[in-house]
Amino acid sequence: NILLIGSDSRAGSGNARYGRDLGSQRSDTTILLHLAADRRSATAVSVPRDLMVDIPGCLQGDGTRGRPVFAMFNHAFELGGSACTVRTVEKLTDIRVDHHMVVDFSGFKDMVDAVDGVRVCLKEPVDDKAAKLRLPAGEVTLDGEQALGYVRARESLGDGSDTERMRRQQRFLGALVTRVRGNDVLLNPLRLYAVLDAATSSLTTDPGLANLGDLYRLVRTLHDIPTRHMQFLTVPREQYVYDANRDQLVEPEAEKLFKRLRADQPVVVEGQAPEKPQAPQKGTNGGPSPAPTYTGNTAAEQGCA
Repeated sequence: NILLIGSDSRAGSGNARYGRDLGSQRSDTTILLHLAADRRSATAVSVPRDLMVDIPGCLQGDGTRGRPVFAMFNHAFELGGSACTVRTVEKLTDIRVDHHMVVDFSGFKDMVDAVDGVRVCLKEPVDDKAAKLRLPAGEVTLDGEQALGYVRARESLGDGSDTERMRRQQRFLGALVTRVRGNDVLLNPLRLYAVLDAATSSLTTDPGLANLGDLYRLVRTLHDIPTRHMQFLTVPREQYVYDANRDQLVEPEAEKLFKRLRADQPVVVEGQAPEKPQAPQKGTNGGPSPAPTYTGNTAAEQGCA
């Protein structure tokens, strides 16, 4: 289980255009990636930044330990960085996080440029001043700067909601995986090392992924996973009862998702059917229970076709 954290840090060349760096960072995007034990599937679960959660007492930047607090999820990164975000996700899901990665604006752009851009499908032209983004409709290959604007835009793409933004981020990650697999990056060690070297200039990881060799072995496993088994979804959530601008988990659906991930059992995203029924669980009578279905997409669902 790997926690992918996108920081909103404006540090680095050209990032001041996206607004003033406020000194403290927040997690703009957080995704829990579960790689199946047999490495035949991968499930990426987005955690909304506005989700109301219990944040445990975390070690803060000044060396003191803060008190537990009930707050928006992205406040955890602001309080105690990636360590606090990891602890918050583990408390929320009861899933052990084995590794984590933090990528800032510069690292994201470098990653996209290192694979010579990522192709996406736009149903209509984009002109988003806040995201500094202007693009035509149709299939477009985005460079790093354009890709950053694309995944962050809210005003001119879709309905402007954070839900739409997360879905767009998920589609982009699927397109990025397709790009990496399609241009033989994964089969070319020299090329893959070059891509990882470019990305790690602005990438922070735990010690278990601290060198290029560790990252290489991890990314290389993606080659054997069919794109239809690379799934992207968001934790089941709804409007928070006390604030329409915040989210809360939908239960028992959220716990069912977390339970299946803990048990390394499959889930199904909308539009994807299970290939074969699962074996019945002990203590049940009748046929096997089907994998629950969640709204999302797979890496195979790319392009304008």
